[in-house]
Amino acid sequence: MKPLVALAAVLFAASHTFAASTGITLTQAAPKKPTEAKPAAPADATAPVVPPVVKKEVKPAVKPAPAPEPVIPGTVLPRSNGTFLGFEVLAGKVTVSFYDKKKKPMAPDVARGLARWKDPRGPGVIRTPMNASGTALVAVANALPPFNYSIDIQFLQGDGEDAQIVESYTVPFRG
Repeated sequence: MKPLVALAAVLFAASHTFAASTGITLTQAAPKKPTEAKPAAPADATAPVVPPVVKKEVKPAVKPAPAPEPVIPGTVLPRSNGTFLGFEVLAGKVTVSFYDKKKKPMAPDVARGLARWKDPRGPGVIRTPMNASGTALVAVANALPPFNYSIDIQFLQGDGEDAQIVESYTVPFRG
């Protein structure tokens, strides 16, 4: 019995909310459509017949709602050229995704990357290359928990010994 009473109360409240938002009250009669006046017969047969003026309702222009701004997953890193990077660890792999100025995924504009972080389980540092995979660079080695360290990322342009470091980031990783 109580669920039926609760359902009836919710439906009653919803109908009143809808009626209030549309400006209709439950006791108000439906508005009547205005009738157009018929032209009166001309007093003089030589007088021109003028059609009645019908006023049209002008509705205000409805502006479309702005599209929501795309969300970049993980830690967002702005770049100097106006694009963005999304830093996150997926399935134990350090992943850096590339996004354009409108925050839409794009192909990496660097050849490869290098990632380096302190080994949380002992002395030393873990170094790993990052290879292109779709719209991201993905590290070869796994990031080990506990995730309480900073990761240094360097982007390289060129091949072999001619590779140059073009960008470098240090991202505090807490996860």
